[in-house]
Amino acid sequence: MLIKKPDSIPSSEITSESVYLQRRQFMRGVGGLMLGGMSGLAHAVPEYPIDADLPRYPGPAWLQPQIRSSVRNNDYSTSETPAPYFNAITHNNFYEFGTAKKNPAQYAQEFKTDPWKVEIAGAVNKPGHYHLEDVIKPHLLEERIYRLRCVEAWSMVIPWIGVPLAEVLKAFEPTSKAKYVAFTTLLDPEQMPGQRSYFSTIRWPYVEGLRLDEARHPLTLLAVGVYGNALPPQNGAPIRLVVPWKYGFKSIKSIVKISLEEEMPPTSWNLTAPNEYGFYANVNPKVDHPRWSQATERRLPSSLLDPNRIETTLFNGYAEEVAGLYKGMDLKKWY
Repeated sequence: MLIKKPDSIPSSEITSESVYLQRRQFMRGVGGLMLGGMSGLAHAVPEYPIDADLPRYPGPAWLQPQIRSSVRNNDYSTSETPAPYFNAITHNNFYEFGTAKKNPAQYAQEFKTDPWKVEIAGAVNKPGHYHLEDVIKPHLLEERIYRLRCVEAWSMVIPWIGVPLAEVLKAFEPTSKAKYVAFTTLLDPEQMPGQRSYFSTIRWPYVEGLRLDEARHPLTLLAVGVYGNALPPQNGAPIRLVVPWKYGFKSIKSIVKISLEEEMPPTSWNLTAPNEYGFYANVNPKVDHPRWSQATERRLPSSLLDPNRIETTLFNGYAEEVAGLYKGMDLKKWY
């Protein structure tokens, strides 16, 4: 008889699905009432128009019920119209699958994202290797419609589904030594052709980091879904970070490790070109990239005849919520 070690047993194998879902439905109702009672702005996630010939990504079986019963939290959503689904799944920066925008959608379709484990490490009381379902299932999933601003001066509006990073961190009990949060992407050159490219300038695996107060900010999201479905592989399945007031490269994809650190962690683009990509990477129209202006952005969808160029705003329009994090800092020095 094969006996699994506790660390290798997902929660879905411990409790029957029917019992678990009944409990989740009850808790969902309670959570929805609480959320609605606090703000009156919690709503069921709508169905998004997706062309019949475009793929939908249901994700693992354990995630589907949670995605379907997620709620929209308008306290942290923009009223701007989301980009068409086509743009969001075909225009991606995910260098692990290639440097062209179309490469991730071309080369990530066979990417294996279930089962998936996330290591929790560093200054926490509950370190370990956790099944993704055990990280996500205890939390109410929310839809947040966020602006995404790329450092390359294009942008989109995207409806993400996820859980506030602060809730996940709290569950693993950071110690008083924790000052930063470091994230690491999967290293798997067999599945990720960009990682075995001779022309890559990035030191793999991809790493990113936040200050602890940034990580705990209510806007910071660990996303597992988009457009009412699980994350597509090209968008960072099965779990990615979304930090809407920072340039998109901070929102690391396909996370396999979250570590609480005492010192500022290294980050991939800062290591590659420190004069171009700072640790903070806050959206700032007054601090240009050395090779282009950041004063405006091309909002997708756009075309040659209709570039749809708009002005970039400080902190990507989230200044009211996050400016206090950087009080007294020189944002040109700490770019």
